[in-house]
Amino acid sequence: MKKVILGVAASAMLFACKTQNVPQAEPEQPILAKINLIDVENDKVWVTVDPDKFTSETTTFNIPKTVPGTYSEDNYGKFAEGFKALDYKGNEMEFTKIDDNSYSIVKAKDLDKVMYQVNDSFDWENEGGVYSMAGTNILKGENFLLNLHGFVGYFDQMKEEDFRLEILRPSDLIAGTSLTLDKTMPGEDDNTKIDIYNLERYFEVIDNPIMYSAPDTTSFMVQDMQVLVSVYSPNKKHSAASLKPEMEKMINAQKKFMGDINSTNKYAILVYLSDSPGEGNAGNFGALEHHTSTVVVMPESMEASALDKSMTDIVSHEFFHIITPLGIHSNEVHYFDYNDPKMSQHLWMYEGVTEYFANLFQVNQGLISNQEFYNRMVEKINTSKRFDDTVPFTVMSKNILEDEYKDSYYNVYQKGALIGMALDIRLRELSGGKMGILDLMKKLNNKYGKDKPFNDEELIPVIVDLTYPEIQEFFDTYVSGPTPIPYNEFFAKVGLEEKEIMNEVGFFIKGQNPYITANQQTMEIIFRPDVELNTFLKDFGIKGGDTLKSVNGTEYNIQNVYDLIMASQNWKEGDDISMTVTRDGEELTLEGKITTPKAMETTYAEMQNADSDKIELRNAWLKG
Repeated sequence: MKKVILGVAASAMLFACKTQNVPQAEPEQPILAKINLIDVENDKVWVTVDPDKFTSETTTFNIPKTVPGTYSEDNYGKFAEGFKALDYKGNEMEFTKIDDNSYSIVKAKDLDKVMYQVNDSFDWENEGGVYSMAGTNILKGENFLLNLHGFVGYFDQMKEEDFRLEILRPSDLIAGTSLTLDKTMPGEDDNTKIDIYNLERYFEVIDNPIMYSAPDTTSFMVQDMQVLVSVYSPNKKHSAASLKPEMEKMINAQKKFMGDINSTNKYAILVYLSDSPGEGNAGNFGALEHHTSTVVVMPESMEASALDKSMTDIVSHEFFHIITPLGIHSNEVHYFDYNDPKMSQHLWMYEGVTEYFANLFQVNQGLISNQEFYNRMVEKINTSKRFDDTVPFTVMSKNILEDEYKDSYYNVYQKGALIGMALDIRLRELSGGKMGILDLMKKLNNKYGKDKPFNDEELIPVIVDLTYPEIQEFFDTYVSGPTPIPYNEFFAKVGLEEKEIMNEVGFFIKGQNPYITANQQTMEIIFRPDVELNTFLKDFGIKGGDTLKSVNGTEYNIQNVYDLIMASQNWKEGDDISMTVTRDGEELTLEGKITTPKAMETTYAEMQNADSDKIELRNAWLKG
């Protein structure tokens, strides 16, 4: 409104005083961020950030320390070097480097732009402590994974200004992104082009990753939403076309499960497949959510069926972030401070409920069986027991960046999901099966939505108002309080009881618990003597304490153990197999046939004679 008022006033003055030469205010210029993907030097690219004129005497330029969705201090500024501040004559200006991420610049009124080089995280030792899906890749002429928080910084007090993003890139590489391309201009020659994107604020810059690579994309429509799949598979083992069927099936099921929740008409899945994990390449796997896209990093060596299954579990989790925190979130999330973040107490909802939905929708839509769903929840129960179960989840969440709590972050996917499950069952119980946690999230979405954040302390009282008074006790006891969730009681409400059953497990891993460990001095793989081995290993003749040397002639140690686990996912019942092990100093070669590995597990299963009320409540919980 202020610009409109000024415009009217200026017009009135112009018509009233035609003979006067009235100076017109210059329009505000967007912050221009340029990334040069052509002149790559030692796996580094140049970035330039050119703001409008400053009126302040000093300013600070920042590269994010933390970004939404990671809940860790990653210090992306450490990947930048050769920082320069230039005045309008092109001269270098004085600046002070405050820390890895921030630069203070005096005489800001003279500042024209800053420029610096950026290294990719994949090449750093241990990837600089950054999760691969939040990291960056620079492979000249072949692949650029631009998680833009690793490239583009911001000036203090200018995060809400318009941004213009210009990317100089090879003409034979295309962008995988959910961003709408404003225009493409010719570059310096026929081999280069400039992609231009206009964005409303800095958050939109870092919320929209881009992956440049040779064209390998596909798209499909799910209701009124376009889904783009862009894949980089260096050895062409997988493709967008090969991933499309399962992705389309999954997202169709998710949209059907979500019902009338509809927050985007475009969604991009950017898939980076690492062919040499941990060897100057992405070495940890998963995905990072954004409002309209997700970045997925997985090993290229995975077989198609295993990749499809992993993608279903991982991408479904990220897609459900459309509901929360991308749709429903507190001020701490909406006005995120990238270099001095204040954390919300509601990770139980942001990550926990999201992870719960990623499993619930699969049983709801018939992608997995009831028992598989129960087994997954039991696995989360067992894993959550590794953490202190008496720490209030809201306290842990609020302080997740502190040393005392940061190692508990993995528990948000375990107990956080179990909080969602228990709340879902309690809501179904109180409503006679008519209301579950998805219904609650729809009510919260209608009340808030992506553009209306809530005050952190108001969420639980609002949830109680939208549901039942008894829900206050649930939160006081199990979420804000120190009491562990009595899973037996909650499962009993829906006709489940604890049972010992023989379940199919992995050849070398049972859920989150491996059958193998490592000798850190010798780098050898050892079968654990402190756990009961699965049926395949026992029948094959493996004993706890055996050192594994080779499988089918391929030698393995801790450095390539992941290759062994990936290879085992493609083993088929009845195929020949041989393993060489050492036992008590003697080398032995064991030969035989592959059988399906199974192990006795304590889980929850449906009661044989459950009463009709419990069965109805269970059906409402799983299928409602």
